[in-house]
Formats: sequence, structure tokens, C-alpha cells
Amino acid sequence: MPRSKIIPPYLKPNDNVAIISPSFYVEEEGINMAIEILTGWGLKVKPGRHVLSRKGPFAGSDEERLSDLQESVADASIRAVFCSRGGYGLSRIIDKVDFSGLIKNPKWYAGYSDATVLHLWLSEKLNLASLHGEMPAYFRGSGKSHEALNSLKDALFGDYDSIKWTGNAWKDRSISGEITGGNISLIYSMAAAGVQLTARDKILFLEDTGEYLYHIDRMLVSLRKSGLLEGLAALVIGGMSDMINGKNPWEKSTEETILDIVSKYDYPVVFNFPAGHIQDNRAFYIGRMARLESFDREHSLIYH
Repeated sequence: MPRSKIIPPYLKPNDNVAIISPSFYVEEEGINMAIEILTGWGLKVKPGRHVLSRKGPFAGSDEERLSDLQESVADASIRAVFCSRGGYGLSRIIDKVDFSGLIKNPKWYAGYSDATVLHLWLSEKLNLASLHGEMPAYFRGSGKSHEALNSLKDALFGDYDSIKWTGNAWKDRSISGEITGGNISLIYSMAAAGVQLTARDKILFLEDTGEYLYHIDRMLVSLRKSGLLEGLAALVIGGMSDMINGKNPWEKSTEETILDIVSKYDYPVVFNFPAGHIQDNRAFYIGRMARLESFDREHSLIYH
């Protein structure tokens, strides 16, 4: 029987939080804006020492980014840590971090995209829940939904009990399980690096952006062959944005591509979950138990 995830304490006014940049670099304007918003939530913000550093596309060298991530773990006064943006970079440093400080002082780590690497590590190596949600660089991004930022705040303060949305579904019904998952490309690459996501009896969330449709097929076929897609409680598909057809027409939509791979399984497959590289990028907990209610294109994810 899998162990229940460790749930970090929810935030309270005057708590300390940090912003770090473990992946690509971020502009100062975005960090200043995020500090203003988080301060408005009643939080005290500690930017990482290298949060605005830059070396090529990265937010500083591997050593600088590692230093800020390690300091965020070691500082027991920090109650939540925001990854400033995604891109690429966490997989270069994640295995060098000493996460032992989180055992005595668990805290929330929040982000998406490249932060999937961090979510996987915390979930699979430390049995610690984390938060998939909007990142500081995009807190006031053009066209972002109000729910994206409001859900992040509510989730951090423990005032978040459900998500409702509309979308297509396959074998829809009510099912319960722990939520896990993230960006398909990162799950695929981390499996090759030896960090295998465990999803049996869980609600698996997947999203991606800017991929060729045949790449999605190739990655999911590989994950199916590895056994990852077997025995799920349910499969929930979030944003699959800016997909590329390519010179040789794929002739199947994203939904058709996914269903072609998983339709032999008996679990529900639900689309259009409002999370990922989309404007309505709502927060949700990775590692918490929830009930998925899916009937007639109307869906709810309700936390236990």
C-alpha cells in the first residue's frame, strides 16, 4: 500500500516565501511584479540571490541555480518556494540537491513546465506533495484568467477544494485517487534518467506545448511500453497547446492520438483540464487525494 504523501503546512499571513530561477532566465520586471502581488497576499518575499542572473538562456550557471535551490531547502523560515519560470535547466541540477531538510521542515514548491522535474523528484524521492500552478514571470501575463492566479493563492492558503471544467471524455464516471503527473516531455526524459513516475491507481495529469503530434505519439507509446499508463485510476489531459502537424500530415487530432494509445484500458480519460501552457492555468495539488467526477462533458476534481 503506497504511503500517503506528506502535505506541507498551508500558508498564513506574514509567512516567508522565496522566488528562485532554477531554469531559464527571467526579466526583472516580472520578478518585481510578482513580489508586489505576493506582498499583497500578506507574504514576505525572499528572492534568491541569483534569481535575476543570466548565462546564455539560463538563470545563471548550474552552480548558481543549484545554490539558490539548495538555500530554499535549507532555510526553515521559508514556507513556500516559487519557480520563477520554466524553460529548461532543472534536470541539470536536481540530483545534486540535498533535500533532507524538507523531511523536518516540509514546504510548498510551486511551478509547472520544467518544474515537473522538481515535482517528480519531491513526489517519488521524498513522498512530498507540491503545487502545479502559475509562475511569477506570468502572474500578470496578457490574457491570463483570473482563476489562474486566484487558484494559486487559494491552494497555498489551504482554501481550495475543487476544480470544475467542461470537455470531452472517454468512459467517464466517478473515480478517486492521488493526483500525479505534469509535462509529458519532462516525464519522458526523466524516465530515461532513472526517475520513474509511479502512477498505478492514481489520477495521472498530462500536458505539453509546442510539440509535433508524432512526438506526442512517440513519447506516449514509450510510456505505455514502460508500464506507466497501465492501471491508472484515470487519465486527465490538460493544455495541449500549439501542437505542430509537420511536413508529413499526422491526420489525427491530439485527442485522437492520445485515445489511440490508451483506449484499450478501462479507466476514464478526460480532456480540457484547465492547467498547463494555457491562459486558464489553474493550480492543483500533486500528491493529494481527490475524487474525479466526470459525466456528460461536465467534470469536477474534488479534494478529499
